Amino acid sequence: MESALETAFPFIVYSVGILLAFQGVLMIVAYTVLAERKVLGWIQGRIGPNRVGPWGVLQPFADLLKFIFKEDLVPDKSTKFVYFLAPLVALTCALLPIALYPFGPRIADPLGWLVPYTAGIPYLGDAVPWIAERAINMPLTIAQLDVGVLFILAITSVGVYGIALAGWSSNNKYSLMGGLRSSAQMISYELAMGASIIGVVILAGTLDLNGIIQAQSAGPWYMRWYIIPQFIGFMVFLIAAFAETNRVPFDLPEAETELVAGFHTEYSALKFALFFMAEYVNMFTVSVLCTVLFLGGWYTPGLSYLFPVGSIPYALASHVTFLLKIFAFLFLYIWIRGTLPRFRFDQLMSFGWKFLLPVAIGNVILTIVIVYLLNM
Repeated sequence: MESALETAFPFIVYSVGILLAFQGVLMIVAYTVLAERKVLGWIQGRIGPNRVGPWGVLQPFADLLKFIFKEDLVPDKSTKFVYFLAPLVALTCALLPIALYPFGPRIADPLGWLVPYTAGIPYLGDAVPWIAERAINMPLTIAQLDVGVLFILAITSVGVYGIALAGWSSNNKYSLMGGLRSSAQMISYELAMGASIIGVVILAGTLDLNGIIQAQSAGPWYMRWYIIPQFIGFMVFLIAAFAETNRVPFDLPEAETELVAGFHTEYSALKFALFFMAEYVNMFTVSVLCTVLFLGGWYTPGLSYLFPVGSIPYALASHVTFLLKIFAFLFLYIWIRGTLPRFRFDQLMSFGWKFLLPVAIGNVILTIVIVYLLNM
């Protein structure tokens, strides 16, 4: 019996971790939508949602019910299988990178404090110490890959297929133009984003996200957050991230004033909700990646003086600071949307190829030269 439990234990732990991570992300996404509507309302001199629940806090659930009960319209001339597949591809590719993000440090003994209190309780008296023994040094991440950065870039690149397929399968000229714009935009800005990350990889010496965080936590003060030595790379990454997630001022694939609603013009009800969720999940995952690469992830300088490293309070405080960094990036997304106008498409392409990519490559060359000279 114990051997069967021993075999199933990792599966149970990872299943619970996946459930908690994905549920937490979806709740953050839901309230990011509410926060965006509220903040944009304040920027524009309006109140924003305030009818459903106190201060409008239940608005995301009202929106979900609206999506569920709305009529689902499918164009007669659409390619049905691809039309239904496209939103699933977009949301799946947006959610997959969450499995690799480290949401906090390792906890040395997360359940050790429970053992003395369960000694006399039937079943728990034996089960809790057994679980605690196997939970020692538990990481707050679902999966860890040596090439985590490459995996995330690969998965997020595939996400554009959902948009392109939606535009093509809808049999609508506005949708097709939105899909083509998204493909061109992804190719243009994916190169700059990848080049901006190379400097961080050179400094950390690894493609593992946990390793990048550890490298920042172990370096001198000016290397604790890579935003200091890699400020140029950070700015390039941030601009490319706005373009990759199709957000203002780079929201040309949707461009309501030009293309009705772009690639999702013909989508309604839950299929539209999947595209809507995919955009905001992409915003969250890009914010997490930017936090890990340039702001030390969950690591906070000086926190080890307050709590012992590996303790539960240290892990909780690290997780809270990690979320605060992510929320700062999400607020920046909303602020930019309420501030900047949309580019023309020719300006978008010229900026990506003629300015952003050369700056990213120059940053890589500069980083290589500096690292070589310092290590001589």
